[in-house]
Amino acid sequence: MTKFLLAVHVLAAIVAIGPVTVAASMFPPAARRALAAPEDARAAETVRLLHRICRVYAVVGVVVPVFGFATARQMGVLGDAWLITSIALTAVAAVVLGVLVLPGQERLAETVGDCYDGYDGQGDGGGTRAATVRLAMVTGVFNLLWATVTVLMIVRPGSTTGA
Repeated sequence: MTKFLLAVHVLAAIVAIGPVTVAASMFPPAARRALAAPEDARAAETVRLLHRICRVYAVVGVVVPVFGFATARQMGVLGDAWLITSIALTAVAAVVLGVLVLPGQERLAETVGDCYDGYDGQGDGGGTRAATVRLAMVTGVFNLLWATVTVLMIVRPGSTTGA
């Protein structure tokens, strides 16, 4: 049963978290391109698509910790420091995604939509450029958190499971 749970946990992480990290990383430059070319319908649609990928896979990503907890319980490692650290970092990553990344994408996607619908984008004092830079930074933090969790899951410092 442990191998099955672990396999589902790892596959869920690859299938759910992977697309979020990639699409979230692609979003800020795509938003900058769309804002620079407000007449480009394809650029605006790319921004909306990347945001939709992040939203959908963020919801699907809830499966990852669910199977992670089941796997850890089965392996008897729920109290191990590496796992507790991974759980804490996962929670922080979820907060960064839900509170900073997705709302930031939503605001920029709306701005891109406004530009495409005829709004000239003037009068924000360059705020959209700053918003894309901030979003790129928090997305980088989100990706770094997930990379750290991934390394902890592989290396498992102090683990005595031998797996």
